[in-house]
Amino acid sequence: MFFYLSKKVAMSNNVKLKCISWNKDQGFIACGGDDGLLRVLKLETQTDDTKLRGLAAPSNLSMNQTLEGHSGSVQIVTWNEQYQKLTTSDQNGLIIVWMLYKGSWYEEMINNRNKSVVRSMSWNADGQKICIVYEDGAVIVGSVDGNRIWGKDLKGVQLCHVAWSADSKALLFGMANGEIHIYDNQGNFMVKMKMNCLVNVTGAVSIAGIHWYHGTEGYVEPDCPCLAICFDNGRCQIMRHENDQNPVLIDTGMYVVSIQWNHTGSVLAVAGSQKVITQDKDVNTVQFYTPFGEHLGTLMVPGKQMSALSWEGGGLKIALTVDSFIYFANIRPDYKWGYCSNTVVYAYTRRDRPEYCVTFWDTKNNDKYVKYVKSLISITTCGDFCILATKADENHPQEENEMETFGAMFVLVLCNSIGTPLDPKYIDLVPLFVTMTKTHVIAASKEAFYIWQYRVAKKLTALEINQITRSRKEGRERIYHVDDTPSGSLDGVLDYSKAIQGTRDPICAITASDKTLIVSRESGTFQRYSLPNVGLIQKYSLNCQAYQLSLNCNSSRLAVIDILGVLTFFDLDARVTDSTGQQVVGELLKLERKDVWDMKWAKDNPDLFAVMEKTRMYVFRNLDPENPEYPNKDYIINFEIRSLRDSRALIEKVGIEDASQFIEDNPHPRLWRLLAEAALQKLDLHTAEQAFVRCKDYQGIKFVKRLGNLQSEPMKQAEVAAYFGRFEEAERMYLDMDRRDLAISLRLKLGDWFRVLQLLKTGSGDADDSLLEQAHNAIGDYFADRQKRLNAIQYYVQGRNQERLAECYYMLEDYVGLENLASSLPENHKLLPEIAQMFVRVGMCEQAVTAFLKCNQPKAAVDTCVHLNQWNKAVELAKSHNMKEIGSLLARYASHLLEKNKILDAIELYRKANYFYDAAKLMFKIADEEAKKRTKPLRVKKLYVLSALLIEQYHEQIKNAQRGKVKGKSSEATSALAGLLEEEVLSTSSRFTDNAWRGAEAYHFFILAQRQLYEGYVDTALKTALHLRDYEDIIPAVEIYSLLALCACASRAFGTCSKAFIKLESLETLSSEQKQQYEDLALEIFTKHTPKDNRKSELDGLLEGGEGKLPTCVATGSPITEYQFWMCSVCKHCVLAQEINNYNFCPLCHSAVG
Repeated sequence: MFFYLSKKVAMSNNVKLKCISWNKDQGFIACGGDDGLLRVLKLETQTDDTKLRGLAAPSNLSMNQTLEGHSGSVQIVTWNEQYQKLTTSDQNGLIIVWMLYKGSWYEEMINNRNKSVVRSMSWNADGQKICIVYEDGAVIVGSVDGNRIWGKDLKGVQLCHVAWSADSKALLFGMANGEIHIYDNQGNFMVKMKMNCLVNVTGAVSIAGIHWYHGTEGYVEPDCPCLAICFDNGRCQIMRHENDQNPVLIDTGMYVVSIQWNHTGSVLAVAGSQKVITQDKDVNTVQFYTPFGEHLGTLMVPGKQMSALSWEGGGLKIALTVDSFIYFANIRPDYKWGYCSNTVVYAYTRRDRPEYCVTFWDTKNNDKYVKYVKSLISITTCGDFCILATKADENHPQEENEMETFGAMFVLVLCNSIGTPLDPKYIDLVPLFVTMTKTHVIAASKEAFYIWQYRVAKKLTALEINQITRSRKEGRERIYHVDDTPSGSLDGVLDYSKAIQGTRDPICAITASDKTLIVSRESGTFQRYSLPNVGLIQKYSLNCQAYQLSLNCNSSRLAVIDILGVLTFFDLDARVTDSTGQQVVGELLKLERKDVWDMKWAKDNPDLFAVMEKTRMYVFRNLDPENPEYPNKDYIINFEIRSLRDSRALIEKVGIEDASQFIEDNPHPRLWRLLAEAALQKLDLHTAEQAFVRCKDYQGIKFVKRLGNLQSEPMKQAEVAAYFGRFEEAERMYLDMDRRDLAISLRLKLGDWFRVLQLLKTGSGDADDSLLEQAHNAIGDYFADRQKRLNAIQYYVQGRNQERLAECYYMLEDYVGLENLASSLPENHKLLPEIAQMFVRVGMCEQAVTAFLKCNQPKAAVDTCVHLNQWNKAVELAKSHNMKEIGSLLARYASHLLEKNKILDAIELYRKANYFYDAAKLMFKIADEEAKKRTKPLRVKKLYVLSALLIEQYHEQIKNAQRGKVKGKSSEATSALAGLLEEEVLSTSSRFTDNAWRGAEAYHFFILAQRQLYEGYVDTALKTALHLRDYEDIIPAVEIYSLLALCACASRAFGTCSKAFIKLESLETLSSEQKQQYEDLALEIFTKHTPKDNRKSELDGLLEGGEGKLPTCVATGSPITEYQFWMCSVCKHCVLAQEINNYNFCPLCHSAVG
């Protein structure tokens, strides 16, 4: 990154400036200072002319307005870009909102609290709200139209800073004591922010700046740090979000006054002053950092005291207020770009995507190819290829065959000039510096460098392929530590442990040519290695830290740009005598240029290079600058030799015969051609033919022959005009002769379809339909080739070109158009399967099925439904087309779901496909498992009810199927009977088809008994509990009899209680200890109470059991003895007539009481 001061604007009367803010959208600059000074400036925007001259920095002011209204020193200026408003505040607490009207700024609103001074104001990301903080702890949040949303007094704190989060849900308040508190957007305190950067700092600190980048232009990479907080002592922390426990920490080593992010959040500028040993006063400096804390550079600024800074909207300028001046500095960012085989490759971020957008722009054909790359580090180009260095994607599996690459953190992707990845290399070394030659890629971290000899697939012989596969692992990739001294004889190895070893003198730049690799280190040492077998040849020493290196085409000279922008040249092979009289290799050349941000050697001349200085480009030859001149077409002159001039003059003045005599004497093919063309113009066919023969132009001879066969003179002239490329004239002649067909055929030959169409439409009489169609289709192709598919569609419709229409609709994602096209095609049209496939690719099942059925491909339609998980549709289709394999399809998918333990999904699948029996089987399985796990009984009951409902649906399905079969025969009774018979055959007499409701009943009564017991209805609870004896196969016996004993005991039916205890003591599932406990308890109860039932008569019926059992009421658990009762239509269970009035739903299956 390179920066330099470009302009200085002075304030009148030397008024000191306090604050500055640059409007990112409209480019206005507001600055405030002492004595109520407030100005709005604007720099002139670029004209095309200045762009041509290469002036990147417009310098004149197009606006310079003083705004009257403040009396005290203006301390805060802030823009609301979305609503074009400027908000300012002074030392007296007066706030003014300004608006732009007809090119000037006017007061719109004024507010003065008169109690305290405003310390900070901040608009949220969408410009709807402003938060104002006062020194005395008052906070006001207002809307853009001037209404107060809320206000709050924070007691006992002095506020000095405020910032909104990107989503406007949180506010950060900076206190005078250096603390930062996080509040929600309603002013409620949430948490105090932890300041990791202030660890081990003693003494008072104050906050110099808080800036939260809101992601308006996208992020450099996903989860990128964006909240910067800096203190006056130079300590700074950059966080990913307000609760980031692991922020990036920076110690800038300066006294900080202001900080700000650039427009993309990729560079943080920190302004302030720094102590310099050589000078007694502090020097104003601006430091630039990446979001990850890497230092990008330092800009020194003259003057006594800097007070504020602000970035321009495009990030190419920065404004700084120093004393009573505004300084403007130009910024030259490190763009990620390169140039290979007529293609410019460049990268940028977009707000709607987390990745980098890398564009391959073919400048020759003006084609663009875009690919999206995550965490791009750099772009390097050479010859026809480029290398994209990126961070490895953790989620993305790397190639299996390269076992050693597992765990690699970075990838070097070799691409061609249209962005096709040819060969990715996973490496475990940070590619901070990457360079590339025609055969090698070299990537370096600070400690080590990795060399990869890349190969690109071309036509190889078997022998070459053999050699490549043999040498694939033998030295194609190597790693060297910067402190190693390789001899070049031994092949290096791919040993990543070298990348971990530290060094005291890190690498700061690298470059390479076909035979030389130069590695520069921070101390100023340059190491020269030979390529391809890496051997350390020489070490040179220069007094600078290199930032960029470049070798000329024959590797004799090295250009070095250091971190201060000074360009020097070093002759690598010159032998000179140094001050001690010893001969040394390498000499620093005399030329030195300042403020250089890039340079490039010519590819074919070792002495020619171009240099970029500030806003100018210089071209040097042999270290001398050339004067830039802009080439012009007028500089090219076609000069005719004398014989050609003489022949032309003869033809024009004397005539063809004399000229032909002259050319006979001075023969040359060019002269004969001249004669032939002149003779053609005059329709002297005989001479023309002879001349064409002499200059051996066969096409010319054929043309003359064809002319000879034409009868009419105007026709010949028209043909000659066409021959000489005067097509408009020829066409006019054809039309004058009323030969529109010839004019059309001329345009057809030229491929000018637009004119063909025009001619076809303008002529009287009917045009040839097939030709019209052809013209429409050709114009459609013209637009489609240029990606203008909307225009193409209009012509394809007229040309009835359904294939290309379908393609255009698909590419434009106009699926309605595609659907209409499919419905307009006749049945079994060859295009229908193709359109159906298009629908399949975008997941539009219904449309795809319709298309497949229209072209009589039901099998494909079913496959589509299966592919898109529309199983119910698949089953429906398979049934309606009598396809056999649907059962196997379902089974296959269900088993796939069951393997993944997605049992509920499998049930849903079967249910949708009307396979109720299979669904019920799985449902019962789940219910049984849940019951074993001793889950909540209510959940188990629900599962059993679901299973039973599925079985009921299965019964219903069987009956309906039979009804369908027996239609037109006998009564409904017969069909129902047939259904039952078939069901009998189908059901493998498993317990759940016979009595599907048993599980649900068991858990229903189990829950009901307990509910009645808790509610104090002990007698009914006992009756309900007695039913549970029939369900020992579902609920563990120990639970049944424990509950029964409890209910009997509560109901004082000690006879029943005694029987329950006898049963409990005889259970084999219990351990001897548990049995002992039951015996002890029984003893305790029955010593006090005789084991007899008091109300024997009532319980008799229930205790008897047996075949003639009465139906049980599922609401109360009592037997139903009356003739009037309600029966559920779904589960066929009964409820007492007087009880059902209390229910809207069946107590067992919860279906509505109809």
